[in-house]
Amino acid sequence: MASNSILCSSSHLNLSLFVLFFCLFVHCYSYGELGPYTSFTVSSFSYPPTTIGPSGFRYIRVEMPPWFSSMSIAMISNVELAAGDIEKVPKIKLPLICFRAGSLPLPDVNTSLVDSVLAPLYNGSYKGIQALQSSEQCYPMQKNFTIKLTNEQVYHQTFYLFLYNFGEGKFARTLTIQISPGVWYFGLFNGIGPTRTQSKMPTTLTLQINRSPSYTFSANITVEGCTTLTMWGPDCNQTINPLSCALSNSYSAADNSSEAGLYNQTLEYVISCKNNFGTCHGDGEPTFYSLDVVGVSQELKILAKDVWLNVTFSNNTKNVSDVNLMCYARHGAIPSETVHDYSSNINKSPLVIQFPKVGSWYITILPLNVSKELGGSLDTDTKVCYSLQSKLLECPEGKAGANCTREIYTLQTSLRKGSSYFEYYYLPVSEKVSPDSANFPLDPLSTNSSHGGQPEEAWTYFVMDIPRGAAGGNMHIRLNSDEKVNYEVYARYGGLPSLASWDYFYSNRTSSSDSSMFFNLYNSSEDKVDFYILYVREGTWSFGLKHLNTTSDALKVPTSMSVSLERCPRRCSSHGKCETALDASGLTSYSFCSCDRNHGGFDCSIQLVTPHGHVWQSIFLIASNAAAALPAFWALRQKALAEWVIFTSSGIASGIYHACDVGTWCPLGFGVLQFMDFWLSFMAVVSTFVYLGTFEDDLKRAVHTAVAILTALMAYTKATRPANIILVMVIGSAALLIGWLIELSTKFRSFSFSTGFSLNMIERLQAVRGWLKNLIKTIIKRFRWGFVLAGLVALAIAASSWVLETSESYWIWHSIWHITIYTSSFFFLCSKASPATTVDTENQIPQNGAYELTRQDSFSRGQ
Repeated sequence: MASNSILCSSSHLNLSLFVLFFCLFVHCYSYGELGPYTSFTVSSFSYPPTTIGPSGFRYIRVEMPPWFSSMSIAMISNVELAAGDIEKVPKIKLPLICFRAGSLPLPDVNTSLVDSVLAPLYNGSYKGIQALQSSEQCYPMQKNFTIKLTNEQVYHQTFYLFLYNFGEGKFARTLTIQISPGVWYFGLFNGIGPTRTQSKMPTTLTLQINRSPSYTFSANITVEGCTTLTMWGPDCNQTINPLSCALSNSYSAADNSSEAGLYNQTLEYVISCKNNFGTCHGDGEPTFYSLDVVGVSQELKILAKDVWLNVTFSNNTKNVSDVNLMCYARHGAIPSETVHDYSSNINKSPLVIQFPKVGSWYITILPLNVSKELGGSLDTDTKVCYSLQSKLLECPEGKAGANCTREIYTLQTSLRKGSSYFEYYYLPVSEKVSPDSANFPLDPLSTNSSHGGQPEEAWTYFVMDIPRGAAGGNMHIRLNSDEKVNYEVYARYGGLPSLASWDYFYSNRTSSSDSSMFFNLYNSSEDKVDFYILYVREGTWSFGLKHLNTTSDALKVPTSMSVSLERCPRRCSSHGKCETALDASGLTSYSFCSCDRNHGGFDCSIQLVTPHGHVWQSIFLIASNAAAALPAFWALRQKALAEWVIFTSSGIASGIYHACDVGTWCPLGFGVLQFMDFWLSFMAVVSTFVYLGTFEDDLKRAVHTAVAILTALMAYTKATRPANIILVMVIGSAALLIGWLIELSTKFRSFSFSTGFSLNMIERLQAVRGWLKNLIKTIIKRFRWGFVLAGLVALAIAASSWVLETSESYWIWHSIWHITIYTSSFFFLCSKASPATTVDTENQIPQNGAYELTRQDSFSRGQ
């Protein structure tokens, strides 16, 4: 027993060792196949099918961490838009997809949208990349497409966006775009332009606009990231060397002895960073580094120390200082020789970046033409070695600008009474101003004297933070003075502004960023500055106020400033309502204006209809319903009381509803008026068909009841659906056809085929021919065909006016629609001849039939 137990334990041990060895082998094999650097799914979202109606829009927020490797969006829609049709489609009907870094896209303010839609981006060029980072890009929606953004670092090209169209199984377009990690927003728009925000009442504009197609989309969004923070690229196989940093409290005189004394008097501390080990690489071989700038800084300096070659020269005539050691720096993305923010040959002089932005900075070191510069005597194994260092200079608290001699203040938020989400004003943290008012004086905060005797270089800085999720708000900046505003305003995201580096600025009424799509200037003058930064990016913002005149007399002129975050610019210019919504992820709150009937634009500042024009439009839209008196009068004259009630009620309901639509008078709720207008309009159309038929009173009441139920359901569920017009015509035609069939079945039920039909074929054919001839005569005599023709002409004019309606010409064409549609009903009612004038020629058919039956009976008896 013991031996058996020992053998059993030994076999179990051997099996366990075999399994362990096999697992280790598989793991090592997989590790060698996949490599040590892999990616993982950071986030994945699936958006269900969503319908975007005419003039509708939808935002999607996607956040990519600094270590992201790729982001893919697979989107499916029912848009059928060929490349050649883009220029033909009006902007109000053009479906677009737009994307923007850091904040929500707003194509309505993009004055060059047509060019950006139709023209491809610059292929990896610095100009195209800068345009993408600072603005937005829009493209027509496709049926099926995939967008893929990666942080791939292939030399000369760093980031890519691929756009495919698989609607017909063909490749559509490939775009090369460099992007940065962070928050990106995608916007889907079904039409853009000033009328997109104009009020759309369900009877008038909505019915007209709803003829523009809606489209449905669904999307899958996946963000992949590298498992190791020091890796980069879509395959996470490119190494990033982070610089190790340490804090010091003085500026090294060895760096620049002429400036050391000055900086030691003004700087609070210096953050020094370097790579722990020397780096060597050959000609044209890039090496990548990264460092983080946490707060607002004065200067970032990058330099190379201990540059040397890994070979020696026998004649000692070659100098290592002749080597080109190029340094490329970029904020938020890996730079290259063609795409970078700053560059310098750091073997000759350091790379100095004034006022660096907050965030991650990436550095590429690239030796160039080493063999050529050294006389071409080096082999391919020659490498340039160096130690990379950086110094981040910080100013003392409350100081910034040149040599840390300017004043800087932090703006903190203050909530307003009755304010909504992310709506507040900012006040400086200082005892020099009172916290009781949203406006704070600039005089006690300004830098009173300049450094070095240069009055034009006197600056005062303010730093503020836009919280996470508030990218849908608008930053409002105002300056007011009793005489003249002696300041220029410069704004910059992520770092301090200067004359050479800013995002938005205002100098005077003729010199500002007014051409920028997200900068909006309002009513500015010499004594007032008023502008908005639309859909401001979340994060750190800085403002620099440059003093235009620092003399004692200029400083005595009081100037106040206010900074606030508002939901809608200028409260929608008092011509609309500010609406608030969430993006598809639910992480960002944004606001938009819903304008009145006469205004449009993103801030309702564009007047689409003048007051005088509004009066005339109101008169036309309301008074044109008086045409309903024509069919109502004729119905009353013919004692068709049901039709008289319907036409009279339809005209009154439509007139009252249009009066409410234009803002004149609303005696009942809007929903009630909408239902009554559409329901009675549907009933009027169907009643015209019913009147043209011949129904007994009992059957007529039954038909009217059934029609009332059907049209009421149509008006209650989706009254403005364009298909309702076709459906109403079908119902009316069906009622007319049923009436005729009942009449024919009643009058000709005695006309039947006998058992001897086969023996009297010729006589039967003559009888059928006579019956059809009499039927045609009856139809001809049943109607007055001149009125029928007039009704068809009026109906054609009504259909044409329906097709020709646009947002601008709606009022005139819809008024013509009212007149012509009621007039056509009047002509059709008049086209029915009176029963006394209709000859019932079909009564002869039973006589012929009786004669044939008698003849057959005599013939059979004779047999």
